Amino acid sequence: MTFKLKFDAYRRLGLANIFKVAMYRLGLRTGLHPAVKLRYDFTGTEFFTPNIAERKNLQAPDFWRHSALLFGWKSFPIQDSPPRWHFNLFTGQEAGGEDQPWWQLSDFSLPVGDIKTVWELSRMDWVVAMAQQSVAGDSAQLTRLNSWLTHWSQQNPAFMGSNWKCGQEASIRVMHLALAARILGQDASPSSDLLVLVEGHLARIHPTLSYAMAQDNNHGTSEAAALFIGGSLLEAGGVDKGAAWARDGRHWLENRVQKLIEPDGSFSQHSLNYHRLLLDTLCLVEAWRLWLNLPAFSREFDGRAQAATQWLFHLIDPESGHGPNLGDSDGANLLPLSGADCRDFRPTVQLAMALFFRQRAYTQSGPHDLHLDWLGFDPPATLAEKTQCKHFSDGGYSVLRLGPWMALFRFPKDRFRPRHCDALHLDLWIGSQNILMDGGSYSYNTQAPWLEYFPGNSGHNTMEFDGHDQMPVVSRFLRGAWLNASGVRFDSSSAENVLVEANYTDWLGCFHARRVVVEMERVLVEDSFSGFQRRAILRWRLQPGQWKLEGSVLKGDELELSIHADGEIKRMEIVEGWQSQYYMQKTPLPVLEIEFHSSGSVTTEIRKL
Repeated sequence: MTFKLKFDAYRRLGLANIFKVAMYRLGLRTGLHPAVKLRYDFTGTEFFTPNIAERKNLQAPDFWRHSALLFGWKSFPIQDSPPRWHFNLFTGQEAGGEDQPWWQLSDFSLPVGDIKTVWELSRMDWVVAMAQQSVAGDSAQLTRLNSWLTHWSQQNPAFMGSNWKCGQEASIRVMHLALAARILGQDASPSSDLLVLVEGHLARIHPTLSYAMAQDNNHGTSEAAALFIGGSLLEAGGVDKGAAWARDGRHWLENRVQKLIEPDGSFSQHSLNYHRLLLDTLCLVEAWRLWLNLPAFSREFDGRAQAATQWLFHLIDPESGHGPNLGDSDGANLLPLSGADCRDFRPTVQLAMALFFRQRAYTQSGPHDLHLDWLGFDPPATLAEKTQCKHFSDGGYSVLRLGPWMALFRFPKDRFRPRHCDALHLDLWIGSQNILMDGGSYSYNTQAPWLEYFPGNSGHNTMEFDGHDQMPVVSRFLRGAWLNASGVRFDSSSAENVLVEANYTDWLGCFHARRVVVEMERVLVEDSFSGFQRRAILRWRLQPGQWKLEGSVLKGDELELSIHADGEIKRMEIVEGWQSQYYMQKTPLPVLEIEFHSSGSVTTEIRKL
């Protein structure tokens, strides 16, 4: 990659953001950063008191009694005694460094590999689950909860070891601790041990807030929310620092929501899972504000929260709760109140619709209602309206619905750093079945081939030219030569079909244009391509199943794809590909590859059998 491309990528990140990160790292290396000088001591044993009001009519999730599902899928057996807090959940390897300050530990070279395999237990989902189980009538869970928190505090002394490495991870713990206090009815009069634990976490978060804001992603929203919620909790408990931290949290929440959420509701991170994390965070903030009768946020804040709610609402299948496997995902599920699968987004949509619209997204009862039950919100039965088609011009998404079809078309509008090469990707659904799918992200720290495969062209339903990605890699989470689509057109005015089209030219002059037309009986995808030197490959990543290629027609159990090209097809075959629907899990799937050696166009006709 040329110096010009690297410089342009860093320029687009923003010179102010780069300066903040540089000063943060310099301060840690020299020992001059305020975070280096922090000292706290956690010696508590009774974080939550036995004075709880039981609500046996509420259904508590069974997770964390005898087992848990980590990252939403990995079964993890547990005992009454606390688990180990510093090991890789997949390999059993110890992270080490528990006796070292967090700022002396490397981001990506710890012996455990992906640090998220260590952090997962310390996100403290179990705090919320045990609080729910206690209120629902299992009094033993409160004793267990205090025991685990005591052990965690002893094994993770303040600011030492990998579990203190990330301010966002500390923020998730704060929000879970505060939510548990609310569930147990102790948010208005928290115990002194809980106050000390939360105060220590906010002391870790606040000095490095500028680094979180420089990321322009969910780190900033999470850490601002923790300061607002945790600071308010401390203020309720008579801790002087609480009010100032809460004010800073409120300020930065307003700032982040205005900057990172587009007017159409799209978020700075092109990710379904991280959009949920954003919405869950805003929901908890708004619920906390209502519970404590705190001043309202600005009208602009409410407007962007509403827009973000509508964005997720329009992408989620109401029957399964699933949505396109879009962008990065670490399985984050901030509000694990229902025990629903982490790929079921309906609980978040239902809660956000209730808080920001005073409506319901879904009238049919189900696990998605448990968020409302546990948090004490009962919106009127008014049902939110969902349009069949929706064009999110600010973020670069089109949702097309007609007959049995739902298509998500992704066109690049990269104002914030992109990581996935998904320009002109098409996600296609029949009812609740995702038949042409995105690959996901798998892991942020794994072997090089997987780091390249999932976010690269191969992980998406688009075209690849001369073996290079649509955007070159600058670093692990940064690409150069950001794309912006041209010729974008969206038309849903006809009752017979809906369509969208867009094109882009990459930094090497390769051109791709795509037109998607959804009709009642079929979907047509027209691709035009030029500017490459050797070869172009069109990929269709197929739902796992039995597929048979007969000439230019691919048949599955429920679907048929017919390929019509205006030039010679050099190769057309089914190859093995991979998908990752949960973090740290990958499974094979068939991929249809169609290879061309000269410029031209190709039409894919998709019919339901």
